[in-house]
Amino acid sequence: MIGIIDYGMGNLFSVSKALERLNVPYFISDKSEKLMNANGLILPGVGSFRDAMLRLNESGLSELIKRFAETNKPLLGICLGMQLLFEESEENGFTRGLGLLSGQVVRFSGKSNDGINYKVPHMGWNKLTYKRSSSILNKISESHVYFVHSYYVKTDDKDILIASSDYHIEVPAVVGNQNILGMQFHPEKSSKLGMQLFKNFVDLVEERMKLS
Repeated sequence: MIGIIDYGMGNLFSVSKALERLNVPYFISDKSEKLMNANGLILPGVGSFRDAMLRLNESGLSELIKRFAETNKPLLGICLGMQLLFEESEENGFTRGLGLLSGQVVRFSGKSNDGINYKVPHMGWNKLTYKRSSSILNKISESHVYFVHSYYVKTDDKDILIASSDYHIEVPAVVGNQNILGMQFHPEKSSKLGMQLFKNFVDLVEERMKLS
């Protein structure tokens, strides 16, 4: 059973519909005890990093997510949910994140190194480029996924980088460390490729269940 974390800032409908299309049992909850018993968790997110962390901290869900990560059961962050997995963000002032992955969330500057102005947010379809092998990319060729974000992750830990996308700079698009995974784009809006990514996450959850 996969749990979708409800903290009031996630695209719960789209994510749940994606799981329904895969005939995957799931539940949506804001209750720590129930979420802790899930076999895998999805942390969606749309909006401000600061507001999201405020809600997670006030509800106790931030501690739940950290405890869940220690169980070796798979945890997937999507869009803002991916950014929350990192140490800190500069959005609306400095805010500490969950600290499960090493890096900072910073705003696109809007100007490339060669002086070209570009639009912020990064919005629309963009190509994934693989950086290392991972089961989350099973049965997927390098292709396009759908992004909507004004902030991106900046990290010196290259080992967590699974796939990137080019938007005037290299943007971490898929990250992962052991059971912790993140996708900067929206797999639920990324057509067949996005559905395969969800299936790969579900397969990972099922594989970890067999080993437990």
